[in-house]
Amino acid sequence: QVQVVESGGGLVQTGDSLTLSCAASGLTFSIYGMGWFRQAPGKEREFVAGITRKRSTYYAESVKGRFTISRDNAKSTVYLQMNSLKPEDTAVYYCAASFGSSADYGGRSRNDYVYWGQGTQVTVSS
Repeated sequence: QVQVVESGGGLVQTGDSLTLSCAASGLTFSIYGMGWFRQAPGKEREFVAGITRKRSTYYAESVKGRFTISRDNAKSTVYLQMNSLKPEDTAVYYCAASFGSSADYGGRSRNDYVYWGQGTQVTVSS
């Protein structure tokens, strides 16, 4: 049974940093691409950052230069380092795993991902 579990969310102030973690089990982690999405109240879930199985990274324009995604295959874990946080970054952050061509070349659509976590809340106060 595949499990994807996010952790590390919380309440921070504008300009602070926060690191999210996502641990996956029940799958061969190294062959999956991984991604982070977020969903703010009343808004659609949106892509934030992704990392292919070969460790190529890609980001949404809104977080480029502030967020960094990385992975540790030995721990089956992907991280999202978030710096210079803004109130508009407030959302539930979801981790997801992709397979096949999306894992090789990256995916920005929800449909590119097959396994999802339950999410972790990030709140940035002004």
